[in-house]
Amino acid sequence: MKNITKLGAVSALSLIVGATAAFADNIKIAFIDPLSGPFASTGTNGLHQYQFAADHMVNEKGGVLDGQNFEIVPFDNKISPKESLIQLQVAIDQGIRYIAQGNSSGVANALTEAIAKHNKRNPDSRVLFLNYAAVDPALTNDKCNFWHFRFDANADIKMDALTDVMAADDSMKKVYIIGQDYSFGKAVAAAAVANLSSKRPDVEIVGNELHPIGKVKDFTPYARKIVASGADAIITGNWGADMLGLGKSVIENGYEGPIFTYYAAGSGMTAAFGESAKDRIRLISQGGINPIATEEARATYDAFEAKYPEGNIDQSRIFNVIGMLAQAIEGAGTADDVVAVAKQLEGMEYDSMWGGKIFMRPQDHQAIQDMHVGVHTNENIDFDYDNSGYGVFTESTVTMASMDSPTTCKMKRP
Repeated sequence: MKNITKLGAVSALSLIVGATAAFADNIKIAFIDPLSGPFASTGTNGLHQYQFAADHMVNEKGGVLDGQNFEIVPFDNKISPKESLIQLQVAIDQGIRYIAQGNSSGVANALTEAIAKHNKRNPDSRVLFLNYAAVDPALTNDKCNFWHFRFDANADIKMDALTDVMAADDSMKKVYIIGQDYSFGKAVAAAAVANLSSKRPDVEIVGNELHPIGKVKDFTPYARKIVASGADAIITGNWGADMLGLGKSVIENGYEGPIFTYYAAGSGMTAAFGESAKDRIRLISQGGINPIATEEARATYDAFEAKYPEGNIDQSRIFNVIGMLAQAIEGAGTADDVVAVAKQLEGMEYDSMWGGKIFMRPQDHQAIQDMHVGVHTNENIDFDYDNSGYGVFTESTVTMASMDSPTTCKMKRP
């Protein structure tokens, strides 16, 4: 009996050691975004999309290289640049070589600078920054670096496409611009002014203001100013709780025109807006959901909703991040040499299941892709958000938006 017990113990120990070794071989991706506070729902839904994409696109298909899986490791940054830098160091100390972040360009600016400094000082533990949603144009212009890749279109690219649609509306005479008071909000405002001035010089900008990010509990004073201005259209880059608060307030205070947005869908917002925002909120985004682009995308969306009934794929670019990273690692033949992986990402053309190609522009590491302008509606919706019956239906598409747009990036390569 003792020999059997010993044999069982040895077998159990072997299983534990084997499982530990397999776990250690995972390619870890640190997810540094808000998982608490006013933007927790946005961060949590993004985390679920990363975890699902890693499993669905990589792990369930045998992993990469010799069977290595992707593992998403969450870090709560509380939307704070300072906290993000602390979490970055924790991730690096854990041996993680891939950093994913997207919520807040203020955070992204802090991370990209810190990562560049770390990589210069520590060539044996370099990391790559996979930016999936922070769209301050400076990140791929004056602040660009070799270690940063942006998978979303920047604020200038999005505004160029959005104002193409706006400019075609002859009834639009007055526009109000409002946003969050940090680098991204300022970039959106600057791009809106520049584009409207060149495309529709007859349009009057009747308001251009910023408000504190994540701190406004009642947007009524802002909404009343917008209504009093006589604006025919609103432009905002607000996201998360700030987008919901602003949107609901302007509608409740009698504004009846279109609201042109960057991030006004999913994470509870679509359900909260409901019928009140029908044919009112318009959204610039990549990746078409309604109509769905491919059968692969349809199957992916169905599988995600089965696993996360309360969530939605509202950031399809996350799946592009995972797919392109997997392709780059396979091409490099390693996940440990991030320089080799980065060189595979540079210039990559990737066929996205959400429609069209993604081109990672080598001179600035800015992803170039199709841009879609959609409307909040409950008509012709195959895939809704928040189980609300409402979603975003694509009304127009700009193919490979801003492919030849200029960049001031002067990238130094290792």
